[in-house]
Formats: sequence, C-alpha cells, structure tokens
Amino acid sequence: MLADLSVNATLEASTLEREKRVVLEEMRLGEDNPRRELLRRLHALLFEAHPYGRPVIGRSELVRGLTRDTLNGFYRRHYVPEAFTLVVVGPVAPPAILETAARTFGRIPRGGAGRLPAAQPPPPRPARLDVERAATQAHLALGWLAPKIDHADTPAVDLLTAILGQARSARLTRSLRDRLGLVTSIGSRYLVFEAAGIVAVTAQLQPADLNAVEAEILREVRRIRDEGIGDAERRRAVTVAEARHAFARETVEGRAHTYGQAETIWRLEEELAYLDRLRSVTAEQLRAAARRYLDPRRYARVALVPGKAK
Repeated sequence: MLADLSVNATLEASTLEREKRVVLEEMRLGEDNPRRELLRRLHALLFEAHPYGRPVIGRSELVRGLTRDTLNGFYRRHYVPEAFTLVVVGPVAPPAILETAARTFGRIPRGGAGRLPAAQPPPPRPARLDVERAATQAHLALGWLAPKIDHADTPAVDLLTAILGQARSARLTRSLRDRLGLVTSIGSRYLVFEAAGIVAVTAQLQPADLNAVEAEILREVRRIRDEGIGDAERRRAVTVAEARHAFARETVEGRAHTYGQAETIWRLEEELAYLDRLRSVTAEQLRAAARRYLDPRRYARVALVPGKAK
C-alpha cells in the first residue's frame, strides 16, 4: 500500500480542492496559536530568503493557486526511490521486511535525479520584529543561528539549551520565573536541521516586562560565556537530555520518527551514538560553544504584543 501510494496517487482535482480547504484551515489555526506563530516569525527573521525561513505548510496564496498539474509535476519529480527512507518498527522479522520492500519499493523505477544540496544559511545578524495581535499577554522569542545536525558542536549546543531552559532547575526558569517573577513561562530549545540550527528562547509575559525579560535573558547568556558551566550543572543537563531522548523514542511512532529522520538527513549510526557524545561534552566545550554561537549582540528578537490583530 505504501509503495503504491508513493508513486501511483491519482491526485484528483476534486480531492485537491477539498484538501486545499483543510490546509487553509490548518494555517488559520497555526496563526491563532501564539507559540507556533512566534517560532514561524523567528525562522523567517533568522533565515530571511533561505528555504528554512518559509513556513513548511506553505502560504495561503500559493495553496489557493495550486493546480493539479503543478502538484503532479512536483510529485513525479520528488517522490522517487532516491528520496525514500523506509522505516519499520515493531515485533517484525527483518528478512521478511527486506523481502517485501524489495518486491514492492524495489520495482519502482528510479527518477535519475539526486537530492538537491541543502542551501547554506545567511550569516547571523541582529534583527527585531514586533507583531500586534488580539491578546492580553505578550510572547517573546530570542533566536541565534546554531550548527547543523552533523556538526561537531551539536552536542555542546544541545546541552547549553538544556542548561538555559529545559527543566525546573534551568537558569532562565529559576531567574525569570521563580526569583524575579517576570514571566508566566519560559523555555529554550535547539531546533536542528540538515543545513543549520536555531537556539530559541521563548517566554510568555506581561507586555510591560518585555525589555526587562530580554535584558535578563541576555544577562544569563553573558554569564555562561564569561563564567562557564560547573560540573554539577553539566551533569544535570546531561540527565535532562537523556530523558528527552528517551521520551522521544518510548513509543513505536516516536522511534520510527527519530530513526527515520536520522537516516534521511543524517546517519542512523550517528543517532545511535549521540547520547555518548553528549555525555563526553566538557565544561570547557560548553563555554566555547556559548562564545561561538550565543552572541548577545547578534540575535533575532520577535515579540507578539497585544493590539489590533493584523
């Protein structure tokens, strides 16, 4: 069934029109979600004209104007064996899976074109954006360009993100929420792709506190750059990262997604060895990564502020 769907879908015009309405509704719901909208705006600001700056779901004017011929051309060009990664997770017999895959996917003619190389991201630069929306609280995001998925610094940046805001004991949580009471919530994440990554800090807060929260986030970034990380804090970050990876792979679907992504844009053996690389990161490497990627003078800032929605 998967092999047939991959290359033989009819893409009927009537079905396309129905799906357009579904996608447009998904877009509307995404714009109504402040956290989703915040990250979408941050990507666009950091990556400018790069493909990573475009919303994955597309733009409404493009979806409305999409024709069956255009969609079918894309389908025939990109849905080819060279682009497939087949992932099977569960109580299965590998020889039987391989035999079935060879009998189905193995018979599909190759398209003859290789994958396009990932475009290089633009150099980091300071950028700011305020967006008004109908709301009572503000949402803030600060973002830095970070290394791509197969970079040697990726484990260090991953741990830095955990130290900043991925647990109750994280620096930003203790400082801005618990001690100063400036935010309703705050967290950090490392969004990592084939060609680049983003370190993002996001917070929900009162509009009057936007400048204070931005300044406090930068103060914590400077502290890490200037003073480094203690070993106890490094070990806690490793524990947080281990838990995050375990939760991502505890379901069949989660494991399939993790391994499939690794095999598609990375290497599966690297994914399987990743936790060992995390555990081997030193305090000196953490400080060096902070100095290399978390420049307090060169970051993107997006704020969703209460006002008239645009």
